[in-house]
Amino acid sequence: MVEFETIKAEEVKFGSNNFIEVARKKAVSENGEREFISISRGYYLDDTKKWRASITLPDEKEKREKIAELVKSL
Repeated sequence: MVEFETIKAEEVKFGSNNFIEVARKKAVSENGEREFISISRGYYLDDTKKWRASITLPDEKEKREKIAELVKSL
């Protein structure tokens, strides 16, 4: 079984009730632990967060920088 822990998260709100959350998370299992970056899209329904989709990025700095460059160039 894997347990997930959010280390740090920040949101970017857009539209009337949508957000994108960028978070550093940790997956902990009996085999050890691994950190990763999660980018999730969601929306607010009343006072509750609902999630639509999520992707996980590798924790290696050079790969995160390359992905950031690609996003900026679009």
